[in-house]
Amino acid sequence: MTVAQTILTLREQVAGLHAELVRNALVAWTAGNVSARVPGADLLVIKPSGVSYDDIAPDTMVVTDLEGKLVEGDLAPSSDTAAHAYVYRHMPEVGGVVHTHSTYATAWAARGEPIPCVLTMIADEFGGDIPVGPFALIGDDSIGRGIVETLRAGRSRAVLMRNHGPFTVGKDAKAAVKAAVLCEDVARTVHIARQLGEPVPIAAHHVDSLYDRYQNVYGQEPRA
Repeated sequence: MTVAQTILTLREQVAGLHAELVRNALVAWTAGNVSARVPGADLLVIKPSGVSYDDIAPDTMVVTDLEGKLVEGDLAPSSDTAAHAYVYRHMPEVGGVVHTHSTYATAWAARGEPIPCVLTMIADEFGGDIPVGPFALIGDDSIGRGIVETLRAGRSRAVLMRNHGPFTVGKDAKAAVKAAVLCEDVARTVHIARQLGEPVPIAAHHVDSLYDRYQNVYGQEPRA
């Protein structure tokens, strides 16, 4: 598949994945974005800035280089493009990035408090606490630097950027969206648990075991 064909495929995938953000109530109005790395090229596909989710389609997606400069498309890229691009430049294993302002995860970010690993789902998907990243302003790659520095310190696929909201990463855009959905789900559950009392943490060796099983054993084996 040529780079041009790959971009066409990713435009369709990324446009479709934005509908998952709406379906899972992770976004409001035009906030939030999904991006995907273009394999074999220093490019990414991302949602344009300020476009209604009702108007998102494959041909409205834009392509930028890994400095966030527009390469293909008629609309301005998302205001978070610099952060996405920084992640791709510095985390070559990442193929997809998602940002939302989902209610419960963003509430934890507003408190500047990590989501503790008190549920097996947190251990499975995130490998421990979901960490908090530093406060940073939109406009340059400061947010991206905070994401990378925080995620490199552990196994989590999600980071709660202080006073801003969650960013999630994955091997591809679908995996990053899954992480965003699960991040909001556990943020809500742990919040509710704290209304009842202090949640019980999972021992570190059990977290390691759960994470290893979920990442390497869970699910269906690929067919030959």
